[in-house]
Amino acid sequence: MKKYIEIGKIVSVQGLKGEVRVEGWCDDNNLICEFNTLYLNGGSEEIEITSSKLHKNIILMKIKGINTVEQAQALRNEILYINRDDVKLEEGRYFIQDLIGLDVRDIDNGNYYGKITEVSPTGANDVYHIEDKNGKIRLIPAIPDVIKDIDFTEGNMYVHILEGLFDEN
Repeated sequence: MKKYIEIGKIVSVQGLKGEVRVEGWCDDNNLICEFNTLYLNGGSEEIEITSSKLHKNIILMKIKGINTVEQAQALRNEILYINRDDVKLEEGRYFIQDLIGLDVRDIDNGNYYGKITEVSPTGANDVYHIEDKNGKIRLIPAIPDVIKDIDFTEGNMYVHILEGLFDEN
């Protein structure tokens, strides 16, 4: 698993004093506002956040040492990262990037369904996109009745397919 996790992207400048506008990539972008340290360049460059607040769906952020529009503009399109060690997820919650690529297997009979290629938030629950060896995409809801176990060490997600979930008709 990667040590540094993508959490958002600097999309533009805010005001004249070097603030930036960040598009957050979290379920709850308030989480991003809790960090005093973020990272650039895949995690290799540490930056100190002096303030951040959520405004509608954008995060307004001030980075230490960035004090002009020109300095802020130079950061446009940069990806922001957090250190995995700085986050404690609740049980049953995962980073999307850790789910992508997992093999999906039936917990009851061991059938292999494919790999998770995408996660779509729907509001009530996420939906996992599973691509089989022929390129066919199937969707499963991320609910306890379906997702039974995840073994990151082995790279497997074990599922119970509810009746009708994979019916072709």
